[in-house]
Amino acid sequence: MTRLSLHITLAAACVTGLAACDPQSGTDVSRGETAFVPDYQGVDTRLLEGDLVNFHVAMTGARDADDVHDYAECAAAQYTLIRGFGFARHVRTTTDNQGGLWKGDAVYTISPALPRGLKTIDAEVIVANCEENGIPTV
Repeated sequence: MTRLSLHITLAAACVTGLAACDPQSGTDVSRGETAFVPDYQGVDTRLLEGDLVNFHVAMTGARDADDVHDYAECAAAQYTLIRGFGFARHVRTTTDNQGGLWKGDAVYTISPALPRGLKTIDAEVIVANCEENGIPTV
C-alpha cells in the first residue's frame, strides 16, 4: 500500500469517528503519533563528474531519515529524466537533523541503460511515485 493510500484509508477512519486522528495526515493522535506535515525546502543539484550527481535537500516535518532519502531520490529521478536518461544508481545518502531541519546529501549516477548494482532506480517509475505521494521533484 502506498503512503497516499494509507493516508486516505486513515483519513476515512478519522471522518467516521473510528479513531482520534488528524485528517490531514491520517495520524492517530490518540496514540501520541505526530502528524506528517512535510515542508520541502528545496534541492541543490551539482554535476560532480561525468554521470555522477550530488543532491542536497532540506526539509522540515520529516518523520525520520527515510523521508529525507525519499525526497533526494525524487530529485535524482527527475534530474535523470531532464538529462535525457532513464535510470540512476544510488551511491550514498547522509542525513542530518538539527533543530527539526533535516538535510540530506545524496549521490547518484545517471545512465541511459539500467546500471549494474543493487540500488538502481527506474526514473519514470520513481517520478510517478513521487507525484502520487506529494513529494516534489527538481
